[in-house]
Amino acid sequence: MVVPAKPLGKSSVDRRSAEGDRLTEAIELLFFAYRDFISDPDELLDEYGFGRAHHRVVHFVSRNPGITVAELLNILRITKQSLARVLKQLIERGFVAQETGKQDRRQRLLYLTASGRELEERLAAPQRARVAAALEKAGPGAEDAWRKVLLGLVNDEDRAEVEHRIAKAPVEQH
Repeated sequence: MVVPAKPLGKSSVDRRSAEGDRLTEAIELLFFAYRDFISDPDELLDEYGFGRAHHRVVHFVSRNPGITVAELLNILRITKQSLARVLKQLIERGFVAQETGKQDRRQRLLYLTASGRELEERLAAPQRARVAAALEKAGPGAEDAWRKVLLGLVNDEDRAEVEHRIAKAPVEQH
C-alpha cells in the first residue's frame, strides 16, 4: 500500500529553501574564490603562453621531484596526450627536466630546473599571500575548518591519498 506523501508545512519548505540558498551561496563563493585565486597566476602564465595545465604540472613536479609521468597522470586526471603536450612545452622551454628511471628504464622522472623553480615560486607567491590573508581574516580555527571542508569535497576513495600527498614535506630539488 502506497501512502501519499504529506504536504510539507510552510516551515519545512522554508527550512529546505534556506538550506538550499546557503549551499548555493557556498558553491558560488567557491566559484568566485577560485576565479580570484587563479587570476594572478593566469596573468603570469599568459606571459609565457602557458595555461592552467602548465601551472598544475609545475606545482606537482615541484612538490614531488622525481615524480613519474604515470603518477602525474593519476594526480591531474588528464589525458596522456594533454600531459604530453604540456610537458613537451615545459621541457623545451627549460622549466622541466626529464630523466630515465634508474631501476625501471621505462619510467620518465620529472624535475623542475632552476628556471622551473623560479616560475613555480612566482606562480605560488600571490596564491600563498591570498590564502594567508584569508585565513588571518577568518580568525582562530579557520585553518583547521578550511582543511576539513576542502578534504570533505574530495571524493571518499581519493581522500587518504590526497591527505598523504599534501602532508608530505617539500623534498629537496634535484
